[in-house]
Amino acid sequence: MTWLTDPFSVDFMLRALIGGGLAAVLCAVVGTWVVVRGMAFLGEALSHGVLPGVAVATMTGIPAVIGAAISAGVVVFGVGALRRRARLSYDTSIGLLFVGMLALGVIIVSGSRSFATDVTAILFGDVLAVTRADLAGLGAAVFVALALAAAFHRAFTATAFDVRKAATLGLRPRLAEVVLIALVTLAVVASYRAVGTLLVVGLLLAPAAAARVWTRHVVSTMALGAGFGCAAVLVGLLVSWHAGTAAGASIAVVAVVSVALSRAVAAAVPTSAAARRPTTPPSAAPPREGA
Repeated sequence: MTWLTDPFSVDFMLRALIGGGLAAVLCAVVGTWVVVRGMAFLGEALSHGVLPGVAVATMTGIPAVIGAAISAGVVVFGVGALRRRARLSYDTSIGLLFVGMLALGVIIVSGSRSFATDVTAILFGDVLAVTRADLAGLGAAVFVALALAAAFHRAFTATAFDVRKAATLGLRPRLAEVVLIALVTLAVVASYRAVGTLLVVGLLLAPAAAARVWTRHVVSTMALGAGFGCAAVLVGLLVSWHAGTAAGASIAVVAVVSVALSRAVAAAVPTSAAARRPTTPPSAAPPREGA
């Protein structure tokens, strides 16, 4: 069992395990709604869209999290502005901001000749360099996400089924949409340190998708998704330690593989499809205009 315990006898590996676990819980809570609402494209756009802010923050010496939050805010408000004023569709608006922000980030990075190492950490994460301050930030993000998910659970659920009915019930679907997008932004910004901007979507989507095979309710999907995510962090770090691979990428790959394994095992288990059918839409349409 030394192959399992020895890696985590080192301080930075233990911090990586704790930080990755917190990121997995955060991404499972938010990622469940991303999967249910079909918001994967927005999550991907946000994860890439933080690059300019993080790059500028790193170059100027301000906290990278602040730069990432500002950049993600530009993406969110930019998508809304394009939908309202240019009258573009939801996915077209996201696609334009996605490409624009990523290109801007590359331009900023290309202007600094001494930025190669920092960019690698931004894009692919540096979970092995997680600090105690990072752990505190992730812990706070998990607390906020859990509180908001609990407070808006009814509104999120009703909006996933029928926006008009949610409005009739007084659940304020517009506010629910804003809060949900804010949660996605929080998950991306808080988790990029662990797995990077390019790989955070894997941790955001894969554990929830793997859990969705076995669960019928949102809360149980979040709980099981957190378990899948934490397992992906553990296995990914072990693979990284013993095989000498990039830790963040290893975690993301294990998380994605868990979806295929989960579906394969579910297909082999003699359980009726009806017993595994979710009570919320497996992939709702993206938020509609005016939602």
